[in-house]
Amino acid sequence: MRQASELIGLDANIRNAVRAVIVRDKAILMQKKWQQERGFWYTLPGGGQEVQESLTQALQRECEEEIGTSVVVDGLLAVADFYKQRRTEPPSSRHLIEFLFACSVPDDYRPGPGAHPDKHQIEVVWLPFAEFSQVELFPKSLEYDLQPVLQGEKPLYLGVID
Repeated sequence: MRQASELIGLDANIRNAVRAVIVRDKAILMQKKWQQERGFWYTLPGGGQEVQESLTQALQRECEEEIGTSVVVDGLLAVADFYKQRRTEPPSSRHLIEFLFACSVPDDYRPGPGAHPDKHQIEVVWLPFAEFSQVELFPKSLEYDLQPVLQGEKPLYLGVID
């Protein structure tokens, strides 16, 4: 558990976020992002839950916006607390509760962005498990946090992820 001194600058509210874990042929569907100051990194599709929106409705909306397709939500895989660093003055972080859901896309789906891709999103790709250690994942612990989930251990509370 984080110490109070580490939480200084933490937003007072907690935001729910949903993520789609879409697995096919030993690869996970990921958003590839780029920013000049940071380079390339990969994230799961998903985002924040809106008021009066269920978690699965939020996941459907986010996937339509970011990966351009509807998904079948197969069930909750994991829940985690995540403290997202924000580029504010003074520096702050936001407390997110991340809900990771097993999902599937239509068999004929070809990776591509939706009508409202994420900021910095440049591509949607199938990232093979074998390449996880060779790229930057966000959050960084995703490679390790997903291992139990991918091996069928569910549901799982991941605790605080970095």
